[in-house]
Amino acid sequence: MLAAVKGIIQGNTVLLDEDVRAYDGTEVIVTLLNYPQKKETKVPVDWDSFVIPTERGQNVDEYMREMRENDRL
Repeated sequence: MLAAVKGIIQGNTVLLDEDVRAYDGTEVIVTLLNYPQKKETKVPVDWDSFVIPTERGQNVDEYMREMRENDRL
């Protein structure tokens, strides 16, 4: 007999979405459908080094509120 069930691996355990107690003691084959993603550590980018601070930039929330306050009739 061949049966397929969907599950998730957590540590060294496979968590299944279905009740498989009826198959207790049955020999199984586990097939992984995708490989683990490589964990690459990227160097964080300092975005502030690309910005020239201005007074308008510091008060952008207030500026946008003033612009939108009376924009409807």
